[in-house]
Amino acid sequence: MKNKVYIASDHAGYELKNTVKIYVESLGYEVIDSGPFHFDAQDDYPDFITPCAQSVATDWANDCTTSMGIILGGSGQGEAMCANRVKGARAGVYYGGQGKQTDASGKVIDMIASLREHNNANILSLGARFIDEAEMKTAIQSFLSLPFSHDPRHERRINKF
Repeated sequence: MKNKVYIASDHAGYELKNTVKIYVESLGYEVIDSGPFHFDAQDDYPDFITPCAQSVATDWANDCTTSMGIILGGSGQGEAMCANRVKGARAGVYYGGQGKQTDASGKVIDMIASLREHNNANILSLGARFIDEAEMKTAIQSFLSLPFSHDPRHERRINKF
């Protein structure tokens, strides 16, 4: 059985979502598209993001922690806020160019690594208006391949919500 990646967007992320779908399938994942399925400049992202986040959270609640989500919007901010309203969904925003950061121990990590290793994010929210295709592919590949660190301090924090 292939690992699943649920995807969804709004109108601003619609075109990039279709590129994401093809790319993620090329990595060997089963992609489940939560919509939209046609361009509508007046759509409302919760109609697509919420079902995507619910699917990821349901899989994780059933110990299928290999299922992930990728959501897209203009900035990715509203989409992440929407996804994070679903219990069990942990969405983090990435809109490129954020470079490296240093954690408390002095280890230099990038934003995607922080999302996965420190926060065990299971949904990546991409800002379609801020990221090009090459950077999007790099971010997705990193997000899908990096494991959670299981550091007790990170587990403790995650367990508080």
